[in-house]
Amino acid sequence: MAEVLLFHHVQGLTSGVRAFADQLRSAGHTVHTPDLYDGRLFDDLDAGMAHVRQIGFETVIDRGVQEAQTLPEQIVYAGFSLGVLPAQKLAQTRSGALGALLFEACVPASEFGGPWPAGVPVQIHGMDADESFAGEGDIDAARALVADAEDAELFLYAGDRHLFTDRSLPSYDDQAARLVIERTLRFLARI
Repeated sequence: MAEVLLFHHVQGLTSGVRAFADQLRSAGHTVHTPDLYDGRLFDDLDAGMAHVRQIGFETVIDRGVQEAQTLPEQIVYAGFSLGVLPAQKLAQTRSGALGALLFEACVPASEFGGPWPAGVPVQIHGMDADESFAGEGDIDAARALVADAEDAELFLYAGDRHLFTDRSLPSYDDQAARLVIERTLRFLARI
């Protein structure tokens, strides 16, 4: 079974993020879900983004990197949207990474010193018409990563919702989220 460090999205460590982690735990995986916001939750994307702008993207990434220091190096890094930033940085820069799961976001590998590290599998999930994923360049970064990495998969889901995997939010898409869980569990089973 895999050990996973899972970072929350811009609205915080919601009950939906916790529920996603619990689904992985019920399959036998160890999942750590640190709270990068010290308990704060935000009702919508705009409020969450205002908070991130106030504390700084680098602060969020640094908090994620600090959380990883307490865990073994042989771990899978995962993140939802904003949480992809620390997950992707750790997968690319911390030795021993076993894999990466990038949900609803992806940045160019060059952001963290690229290219993607050899021997680190990655799986990326996003909706094909999500303004944040498809409209802001994340889908292009994901396609480039898949083209360059030796073991990479990109899964696109029909729809325009962001944070579609979080069952506590109105943007939740049950059918797509079930597929994400199924594909995530297959990924973790081969680690």
